[in-house]
Amino acid sequence: MSGAKRLKKLRNIGIIAHIDAGKTTVTERVLYYTGRSHRIGEVHDGQAVMDWMDQEQERGITITSAVTTCQWMGHEIQIIDTPGHVDFTIEVERALRVLGGALGVFCAVGGVEPQSETVWHQADKYRVPKIAFVNKMDRVGADFYGCLDQVREKLGANPLPVTVPVGREETFSGVIDLVAQKHIFWNEETLGATYSVAEIDPSLAEEARERRRELLEGLAEVDEVFLEKYLEEDFSEADIHDALRRATIGLSAVPVLSGAALRNKGIQPLLDAVVRYLPSPLDVDPVKGINPVTCETEERPPSDSAPLAALAFKISNFEGRKLTYLRIYSGTLKVGAPVLNAARGERDRTARIFKMHANRRERMDRARTGEIVGVMGLKSARTGDTITDLDSPLLLERIDTFEPVISVAVEPKTRADQEKLLGALGKLEEEDPSFRYREDEETGQTVISGMGELHMQVVATRLVREFGAGVKVGKPQVVYRETVEAASRASAVFDREIGGARHFAGVTLNIEPATRGAGFLLISLLEEGALPGELTSTVKRALTESLSSGVVIGYPVVDVKMALTDVEYKEEVASELAFGAAAGIALRDALLAASPILLEPVMDVEVLVPPEFVGDVINEMTARRGKIADMAPKPGAQVVRAVVPLARMFGFSTALRSASQGRATFTMQFKDFRKAERQPQKS
Repeated sequence: MSGAKRLKKLRNIGIIAHIDAGKTTVTERVLYYTGRSHRIGEVHDGQAVMDWMDQEQERGITITSAVTTCQWMGHEIQIIDTPGHVDFTIEVERALRVLGGALGVFCAVGGVEPQSETVWHQADKYRVPKIAFVNKMDRVGADFYGCLDQVREKLGANPLPVTVPVGREETFSGVIDLVAQKHIFWNEETLGATYSVAEIDPSLAEEARERRRELLEGLAEVDEVFLEKYLEEDFSEADIHDALRRATIGLSAVPVLSGAALRNKGIQPLLDAVVRYLPSPLDVDPVKGINPVTCETEERPPSDSAPLAALAFKISNFEGRKLTYLRIYSGTLKVGAPVLNAARGERDRTARIFKMHANRRERMDRARTGEIVGVMGLKSARTGDTITDLDSPLLLERIDTFEPVISVAVEPKTRADQEKLLGALGKLEEEDPSFRYREDEETGQTVISGMGELHMQVVATRLVREFGAGVKVGKPQVVYRETVEAASRASAVFDREIGGARHFAGVTLNIEPATRGAGFLLISLLEEGALPGELTSTVKRALTESLSSGVVIGYPVVDVKMALTDVEYKEEVASELAFGAAAGIALRDALLAASPILLEPVMDVEVLVPPEFVGDVINEMTARRGKIADMAPKPGAQVVRAVVPLARMFGFSTALRSASQGRATFTMQFKDFRKAERQPQKS
């Protein structure tokens, strides 16, 4: 197939959820039932196809997003399986940026858990249509309708069940398809590859009719076309599917299905829903970007014949070579073709193009609109860069990144390891936008920073296994921020003779606190012509760079408003050097006079604990300066939610096991930065 016909039958989806909701287990069944894999890989056995990294197989979690492609009902489905752990949120962010639809997997016992909320709202940010799968209906405590209530209340979504479970826990036997009004149950001897469709048992018929009525009424509320047919009682199954598709793509409803992936039940109707309800590239608006030459907004239609526009959403290193993952929004990318990295203004050339299946690659001679491929040869590409035709450049919106909240020091064991370490860290930073490394000027140590303890453990292990760099890893340290609590004004004059030439500049600026989370705002209140444009840019650049190191301890400064109010400019002795230095000095003086403070990262912590240990867990949380936000009952357990400084969460896992005899579990995710309770003593 080619052209619009091919695109109409293409689906780009991501599988998103909280850790342990069953994303990878669902994906493995999808690959098996679509014929992409010849056996079912299990996460608990370390044999999952999509969890191909050694650490993923050892830890039983997804660390890096993996791409694959399969076929169902004459449609091609490109799937990105994403991590559920909060430390690897950047993998979800960059996947959702390039996807047409998302499949949210929820545990029927846990419901909407913290990371479920995070990834769901990430999808909302990019206006990604979604369907939901309530998994683990065979587990003790499974509650399908309770999970729907949480989707409605916590996510602000409009869930419309398409299949509902028959039984739950040990009695879960299959699902009822509310559209077709049939009972579906799976053949365990074929590992769920075959299933039967039967009439609904009379004992279930009344509830099935009531659930179907709720579905139809819910559809009529959000789709006017279906409303007319519903009122006239003149509609077919196809009309229901069409209405569900319109409601899903229009973000007014979320079709919900149910099953138990580990027991091989519920996957085929889920695949049907993916192709029926989620959009093709033709169903969404053409991608928009900025032409870097004209600075005008332009569109690129989803067409193979349009100019090339592709987004580099992920960088990996395979067998020592750089592999760039691209989502092709328009045009065709051919092997050997010269292209432009519009974000960096650099020419590149594609050496090889691959269709990816986790870590396996299939050579292609070209990549067309809508496809997600791996490309070698793009030396300048970084995450978020746009790859376009040389003659038709377009700059697409970049991918949001996350600032690290935790650091550890790493030291090479030998001199030979030192060279390996720096090269490896550079490659890891290129791969992972949420990872940073730097040399500490005072101690000479190499400090790596990331999103959490697990993130740092994974990086340290990769340094040894993948790059052969022997390292010693220090204790985790919190990454703080600095800000101000008062307004101030400062002036600075730089007047020196350097290299036989005089350099002179004077800068005056005001600063004041901004709202928490605002970052920083810089405006110029200079009169027109007070300073040449290039020197104004120099001052602004110097102020921005100076914010990277504050006056309290030296952490980045955030949440401040800066106004450049006056300058002293003498044309014959003015220079960029002088104005950059004067701006930096003025900012430092202003920060010192504006009551600078330290901000610490604060985490949302959720603990699932048996009722008899709730008191001990609360005592442990409050001892760590945690503030209990709320408590809620769950079958056989209690959920305790609290806000706790990250600095006090080190070692919490061990303490929690001790306080609950190993029966409690917890998750945490970054909430925001708040004033540190303990401020450094001013000398």
